[in-house]
Amino acid sequence: MTGHYAQIAFTDAVRAHQAAHGSLHGYQRMAAVAEVADRLTQNEAWFIEERDSFYLATVSETGWPYIQHRGGPRGFLNVIDSRTLGFADFRGNKQYISRGNLDHDDRVALFLMDYAAKTRLKIFGRARVVEADADPELLASLAVPGYAGKPERAVLITVEAFDWNCSQHIPELYPREEVLETVQTLRDRITELERENAELRRTAALG
Repeated sequence: MTGHYAQIAFTDAVRAHQAAHGSLHGYQRMAAVAEVADRLTQNEAWFIEERDSFYLATVSETGWPYIQHRGGPRGFLNVIDSRTLGFADFRGNKQYISRGNLDHDDRVALFLMDYAAKTRLKIFGRARVVEADADPELLASLAVPGYAGKPERAVLITVEAFDWNCSQHIPELYPREEVLETVQTLRDRITELERENAELRRTAALG
């Protein structure tokens, strides 16, 4: 966890619970740094651009949190620079809950999961929406070539802080395509071994 992530996440109420359970001292030391926004390193950039989905949290005008799953081809969430992420927002069910929430509050939280590696990256940021007709070139730069989804707008996220979370309790899951590929490789090997076995039996019978 970065010091700036702790500065954002550890409110007075949070620190009161940390004090009650004995973890306040360690976390206070972590947060005792200059209040400067985090910058993504090559490690975070690689992880982000390998993902084919993430969870996006926004807050409504009435204070209710809302979490939405965002998916697309691997790499659809772009790392523009060490402080900026961007993605093309594809047309969905037209509820526009996240979109409406961002008119009221630009603060967002992202969860990026790698279930196979039992790894997750959490990001605090501020989002800015750019509609398609306002900057077609920006939207085109974020669109994924060959993907069937229709992009309606671009979303740019200025990163404030991030945290690599502990792997405890993350289920170890694998993408369907990888499982099918592995199973097919095993099936091909079994077929090859069965052919070799049949050939050996014929040779033994002749001898």
